[in-house]
Amino acid sequence: MLLRAGLLSLALLLASRLLGLLRESVQAAVLGATGLADLAILLLTLPDQLTGILASGALAYVLLPLWSRQAASTRDATQARIGRWLLGAGALAGVLMALGPGAVAGLLAPGLPPTAQAMAGSALVWSAAGLPLALLAALWATRLQHERDFVGLYGTNVVVSLVVIPSLGLLSVLSHHETPTSLAVLGLGLLLAMGLRLLWLRWRLRRLADRSAAEAGVGAGWPGPSVWLWALASAGLPLLLPLVARSLASQGGPGALTTFNYAWKLIELPLILAIQLVATLAFPGIARAFADGAAADPVSDQERRAVLRQAFVLAWTLACAATAALTLAAPGLAQLLFGWGRMTPEAVAQVAQWGRIGAWSLLPQALQAVLMTLMASTGRLRGAALAYLAALALLCALGWWAPSPGGAWMMVALDAALTLAAVWLVWRERAFLRGVLHWRDGLPPLLLALLTLALPLAPAQDRLQGLGLALAGAGVLLAASWALAPGLRQALRR
Repeated sequence: MLLRAGLLSLALLLASRLLGLLRESVQAAVLGATGLADLAILLLTLPDQLTGILASGALAYVLLPLWSRQAASTRDATQARIGRWLLGAGALAGVLMALGPGAVAGLLAPGLPPTAQAMAGSALVWSAAGLPLALLAALWATRLQHERDFVGLYGTNVVVSLVVIPSLGLLSVLSHHETPTSLAVLGLGLLLAMGLRLLWLRWRLRRLADRSAAEAGVGAGWPGPSVWLWALASAGLPLLLPLVARSLASQGGPGALTTFNYAWKLIELPLILAIQLVATLAFPGIARAFADGAAADPVSDQERRAVLRQAFVLAWTLACAATAALTLAAPGLAQLLFGWGRMTPEAVAQVAQWGRIGAWSLLPQALQAVLMTLMASTGRLRGAALAYLAALALLCALGWWAPSPGGAWMMVALDAALTLAAVWLVWRERAFLRGVLHWRDGLPPLLLALLTLALPLAPAQDRLQGLGLALAGAGVLLAASWALAPGLRQALRR
């Protein structure tokens, strides 16, 4: 069922993410791994990153259950009310960023030289202007998620990329200009992209207005402050971890932030396309299975465990396959995606090395994705927030005591922090996981992924060979796991 239901979502999400990778490739070709590239990444990514940390996940955790119990007119009123709050909060946060951009830049990119720090302040002013637009877009996207409009939801990334890519192309033409001019080109492109994204979302919402008006609903109480607080913490802290790791990695000097960002992109694509997609599609089934909280009926309990096992097996196996692919083919994939234009061979080699280390974070993140879905369905997000607070503390401690600044160590630290969070969550949810996690399901794909560490790497010079080796490695692991793991065969039959 998950496999069939996910095909359309996967196709749309894949299209948007591939276009996003094209944007990153163009950016790498135009700017390379330089101080200017660090500033461009801060400018272009910060509004959506802050929105993800401060709003997107919390909106989904709180509003999707709330809207499912409300009538269409009440949902509209709720959306309008929260929209006003978000615009006000975004404007206030943007003003604070614009008033103290130097301090914010020092936190986000401490490794930039003093001259570049001043330019970082200018970049953050543009980001601050886009923050209210990004927050409002997150609310409207959450409404589209509730309405199951996946075309509208995933089309937002396409709209943004179609505007930012030409802005980067214009930047290459204007490369002889000073940095302030370059940042102004990117800043105007960012604001245009965010404005068009809002127009796209508004159009999709109007198309759904008539259908929503015909739906029935009942009254639902407004979520209390504690609900919002724990939803915010549990959804935002996982996204804060890679942002903190990237900031600490920037201490390696100009271009280090860019290199870490590109290495994380190698990891982020399978994370979103496979692991998080499985958890998203499993959310309704897990929520229904655990809605009443009763476990007295053996049949009902068996169904709950079957739903959970299906989600865990699929997410874990796909994580092992992606890890194996990146372990084998990171040099070739890094060359394919980022080995263009001004990117030096040394920078591409660093992207591959750091991405190969960070690929192993996919394994704990697979467990976390399903566990977070379970905890959101059962209303126990407080434990998740505490787990990620501990992971953040470990990451900061390892970054502070780094033997040498740079992305390689920060990838190791990020792996350790995410593993700590996964172990914490598994221990906390052990009562729900009895009879769900089987070694026969998890051990074969894990051993096959570990085996790739002993195999030769794909040569960085041959881009297509690296892509082919990645696909072949993932395919072999999936086929072998299907033969060896009974849980995977059962999950794919559903």
